[in-house]
Amino acid sequence: MALKVELKPGEKLLIGNCVVTNSDQRTRLFIDGNAPILREKDILTSETADTPAKRLYLAIQLMYIDDSSDEARASYLALSKEFVTAVPSSARFVDQINNEILTGSLYKALKAAQRLIEYEQDLLNHVSARRSGVPADGEGR
Repeated sequence: MALKVELKPGEKLLIGNCVVTNSDQRTRLFIDGNAPILREKDILTSETADTPAKRLYLAIQLMYIDDSSDEARASYLALSKEFVTAVPSSARFVDQINNEILTGSLYKALKAAQRLIEYEQDLLNHVSARRSGVPADGEGR
């Protein structure tokens, strides 16, 4: 069964090592085959990977695009160990990512990494709120 992808005007799509840019009209593509596919909104660059969780996502993204990338795998392993050491409560997210990688489900690993990015953002928001003197949910009641 083919994957159906609808692109907005001007939206980009990565298919394998190729970038497809949509024209000025909404387009529907049916993609048959086995190649890494990422929408523009799901692609990170080294410039946009500005937090530890996003750098983990970027390493997984590079593994997804080029499954033979030993450099991306090594980077992921080092980053994931550092992340869990710094934020032990993130271990459940990293364990899920690891399981997806071990089973060869790199796209699912990317989705799990997106949940780690959300968790990281929640932690950063919590710290920021505490520094500004705003009580976090449930505190000061």
